[in-house]
Amino acid sequence: MTDDWGGEQAIRKLAPGRLVIASHNPGKVREIGELLGPYGIEPVSAATLNLPEPDETGTTFIANAELKALAAADLSGLPALADDSGLCVDALNGDPGIFSARWAGPGKDFALAMRLVHEAIEAKGPEAGRDAHFICALALAWPDGHVEAFEGRVNGSIVWPPRGDRGFGYDPIFVPRGHSMTFAEMDPAAKHAMSHRADAFAQMVAAVL
Repeated sequence: MTDDWGGEQAIRKLAPGRLVIASHNPGKVREIGELLGPYGIEPVSAATLNLPEPDETGTTFIANAELKALAAADLSGLPALADDSGLCVDALNGDPGIFSARWAGPGKDFALAMRLVHEAIEAKGPEAGRDAHFICALALAWPDGHVEAFEGRVNGSIVWPPRGDRGFGYDPIFVPRGHSMTFAEMDPAAKHAMSHRADAFAQMVAAVL
């Protein structure tokens, strides 16, 4: 991060205590809470605090994560952490990308979203590749408007039909590179060790904790 004069600005450290997880997705809140557990951070979800979900009007993962974190920090008076993540399929020119949650519809039906991804790839013809990656942007905001952002990535491929009942979102159709199981088939600890969220968290932990 840079200051107004173009120089490097010190990264702000996060003190132990309550931290709002700016998400209404129970699976995402649970996973973030597990990753934060060792650092003396007490996660509280935006849903628990009855915070509204802001419109995700950003054009990048980081922009959406920042607007969600800043809104939650402002309304709660506490530091807030937001995640904006999605599945990017090479054959679909990076879709669903920042619209990954929208593909699941208003009912957050990820079985539908996964089927739509599969059908979109199939529509490209037999030569369409299955390469894909997950992106996770994390934004950590304070009530005074300060924000730090980090972005992680994991490469892999799309499989069909979905496999496994762990994880959430698109996990049942994503196999990380170098592995044979989908994220939804893996033990959560194994997923945490390699996921896009783990990558972004490792960067955040090194910087602010």
